[in-house]
Parts: sequence; structure tokens; C-alpha cells
Amino acid sequence: MPSKVFLARSHNRSEGIPNLLEQMDLPSVTGKHVAVKPNFNSADPFPASTHIDTLRTFILILKEAGAQRITLADRSGIGDTRRVLAKMGVMKLAEELDFEVVVLNELLEEEWVHHQAKNFHWKRGFLMAKVFLDADMIVQTWCLKTHQYGGHFTLSLKNAVGMVAGTDPRDGYDYMRELHSSEFQRQMIAEINTVFETPVILMDAIKAFVRGGPAHGIEVAPSLFLAGSDRVAIDAVGVAILRHFGTTLEVTQGKIFKQEQLARAIELGVDKTQSAQDIQLVPIDEASKDAIHVLEPILKNEH
Repeated sequence: MPSKVFLARSHNRSEGIPNLLEQMDLPSVTGKHVAVKPNFNSADPFPASTHIDTLRTFILILKEAGAQRITLADRSGIGDTRRVLAKMGVMKLAEELDFEVVVLNELLEEEWVHHQAKNFHWKRGFLMAKVFLDADMIVQTWCLKTHQYGGHFTLSLKNAVGMVAGTDPRDGYDYMRELHSSEFQRQMIAEINTVFETPVILMDAIKAFVRGGPAHGIEVAPSLFLAGSDRVAIDAVGVAILRHFGTTLEVTQGKIFKQEQLARAIELGVDKTQSAQDIQLVPIDEASKDAIHVLEPILKNEH
């Protein structure tokens, strides 16, 4: 059974996102505690950060679907997280729609879970926030952009970096310094994704950064929303979109599934996609069929 990636071409978040997720057939959230991981790495406007209208629409859909409790949790890499979330309108939206906000930088030692494996490239493992692991379901929404500080691209796999501790509350060890100085940075990103599942992932690609990123970059306008449940699949399609618009050498060269984030995720068994043959692109409207005609040849190109 192939991993489905659903596409909608739209500029209207309040219409495009509900139509997309309805076609995806969301897993049941009735009575569940749902943890939401957005993309607020900095206080810079979309596509650097999750658009507040995307977040509003996503939260409303979860509430209407019967979620009993919704917790948004994030850690910014650039700037103070609480200030970033306030500036981007998240705190105000939380009051309006009645959901919780957890600032991960402020968590205590007992609110983290240590993860390490013999085949990880992390020197002493990493700390994952319990708020995600204790939830009944983790969902993500993120942006489409390149990453000029070693990640090469920042999509659903990279979004998980904001779920782990920047520094260790016990001794101040700087996990992010280790990550960003390591030659294995992209493999380490994939390794974070082995400790959780995320059955709903939503990409807002109305605009994207094809160079620069994550906070500033050269913008293009794909005018697309994508949704799925397979991180490797949706990130591979994201890379194909970047390649279509012309992007960095690091993202352009070689086979898509040999990109180090994707290759390591495949090696570790993150979700089930291993190649383009495992992905089915599903248009939800006539307008998005044209996008699929463009993306499929790029995705399946083995040269």
C-alpha cells in the first residue's frame, strides 16, 4: 500500500486546508489529547514560520473533530520562544480557541525523556519533551524552505528538532551546538524521528524559501497545501517542489532519496516510504493535477 500525499492548489487557508484534510480522512481524534508541533523557529513571517491562519484553521478542525484537549508545544532556535510565540499571535489565539501552549525551553528536568541508541550519531543522546510522548496523538504543521546552516532543507523531519531540548536542564549541555557543528547533522535530524509517530502532517506551501532559510530567504509561490502521514514521503515531495523552482546545490544534486535526512530516515525505518514507488500523489481538485504532472517526474528521476 503506497503512502498517500494529498495536494491542494489554493491561496485560501480557510478553504484549502479543510478540503485537503477531509480528503485525507483524518484518523479519529475524538476524546483524545492532541499535541500540535508547529514551526515557530523564529519570529519571522511566513514562510519562515507557521502562518497564524494555518494554525487557526488546523486547531479548529481538530476541535470540530472532537479532540478533548489540544496542546501546542514548540522551542524556537532563534529568539526567546515565549516572546516568539507571543509576537506571532499564538498566545492570543490560544486564549481565543482555548488550547494550551507549552514553551519547551521552560520545562523542568523531569519533563524530558532521554533517548539514545548505539547507532545514533548523538554523543549523549537527546531529550524529547514528555508533552509529546504523553499525548494520544502528535500532529504537525510546517513550512517549505531550505536551511542554510547545515540541514539543507527544513521540512517535517527537521521540524522535530523543535521537539527536543536545546540544552540539558541538569548540566546545561548544549545539544543544539552539538547538532549544528556535527558533520552528521542531517542524520541526527532523522534519528529524532524514530521515537514518535505523527499520523497527520500538514505543509503550507503557499510560499516557500528556495535559498537561504530558515528565517529569511528567496521566496517563490508554489500555492500548494500538502498533507499525509508519512514524513519521508511528504519531505521527498517537498524536495521535488524545491527542485522544480530552482534551489541550492545541496538540495538539487543527487537522487532525492539519497538526501541524507531522507536516506537516514529510510535506514532507520521512520514511517514506511523507501522510494518514489512507495508514494502516491493524490490531487483533491482539478487545479492540483497540474502540480502532480510536474512533480512526479522530478520525484521519480533516478539520475
